[in-house]
Amino acid sequence: MADAEGITVGVLSLHNSKETKAILNAAEALGYDTEWLRAENTSVSIEGGDLTIEPDVDVVANRLLLSNTAQPAEELGLANVFARSRPMLNAPQATLTAMHKFAAATALAEADVPVPDALLALGSDTLNRRRDEFGEEAVYKTAIGTHGGGTWKVGPDESVNAMVGNRYAFLQDLVEREGEHHRDLRVYVVGDEILGAMHRYAPEGDWRTNVSLGGDVRDASDQLTDDVRQMAIGATEAMGLDYAGVDIIEGDDGWYVLEVNPTAGFKGFFQATGRSPAPYIAGLAADRIGADVDRERVEELSHTLDDSVPAARPQPSPDVPGDAATIGYTEEVMVSGTSDSKTVVAKSDTGATRTSIDTSLAADVGAGPIKSKMRVRSGSSKQSKVRPIVDIVIGVGGHRHTVAANVEDRSHMDYPLLLGRDILEHYHVDVGRRADADADETELEEE
Repeated sequence: MADAEGITVGVLSLHNSKETKAILNAAEALGYDTEWLRAENTSVSIEGGDLTIEPDVDVVANRLLLSNTAQPAEELGLANVFARSRPMLNAPQATLTAMHKFAAATALAEADVPVPDALLALGSDTLNRRRDEFGEEAVYKTAIGTHGGGTWKVGPDESVNAMVGNRYAFLQDLVEREGEHHRDLRVYVVGDEILGAMHRYAPEGDWRTNVSLGGDVRDASDQLTDDVRQMAIGATEAMGLDYAGVDIIEGDDGWYVLEVNPTAGFKGFFQATGRSPAPYIAGLAADRIGADVDRERVEELSHTLDDSVPAARPQPSPDVPGDAATIGYTEEVMVSGTSDSKTVVAKSDTGATRTSIDTSLAADVGAGPIKSKMRVRSGSSKQSKVRPIVDIVIGVGGHRHTVAANVEDRSHMDYPLLLGRDILEHYHVDVGRRADADADETELEEE
């Protein structure tokens, strides 16, 4: 076994997630050197057939968020570069299988891990022709998605598309227990160890349990049966992953694995269980290359979640843009629902909390079903209006966002889509940049 001194643990992550920071901080607290592999500091060169990586690392934890990327093959190729020269946790092929929900379901079924019945069709006619095989209500989801994005509950008379935007979508059985509030189970696995589990409960007016959507969490670590434990370990092994959040749901006839998430978040899990996966992942990375791992220290560190900015955070160069992309005062975006996608020019409004979509556009793309309703007061009017809230997927450049948008009649306005802070918080807004620069500058006042 090698001493911790002189061992460098790298985390490959091009974003600023709290999980990346927590793993780096945990690795440092365990006595290892750390490097955050990202745009500001990373390069790979081939000279005389020899591969050189800067900064040099001994092992890599893969935290690339492929599901949030417009072209995941680009980042998958990048991960392959590192995996060919360094030991890597959550190798590219395993991550590719897990991130594609139908590919994951296929791998799980082949490994005899129970999964809900599902149908992926390359054509919409087939998908709609066989819709009634999934009962009165079915789950309709994009094959690649995250944080509950691109997931809908559809009724028997709702048409669906084989693709949502540029991503394939499929139908899946809706698994529920009669008379119970909708919930699922997230089990966190690192190596061959189960760190704990939490129940995730859907928020009011929704059926998805994602913490990012407001789902409630409660510790379920002491409630795991041997069958569920074996199912979580088996699902992680079937994916070929080193660490994962395994989402399991109980139906009236047993348990099913819904997803195996290679980049599962830490916040909700720590809130529910009081344990952070970060030091276990850092310890597993060190163990992979034969370094000494202080198990007691790992357990001690797991009772805190240090996601502060790590010492390994490289300083951006003057010629490297910030993490947030720039969006214009008006921007050409793609908006998708269950039945179609449309490219429209949208207006940015930093004063609006929520994105708004025109009634006709919502109908055209199949936005919905209606999740809830909100009451709004317009300008100086003393009367309020009630607007329905629906889920839509919006593509901005290379990024995708699933938001709960309010539906309103915008036919008297220039733009059928208003981007609120639920999307703009991810961008720098340049009010001087317009996608419709040649259009008439006159615009009606927004409500």
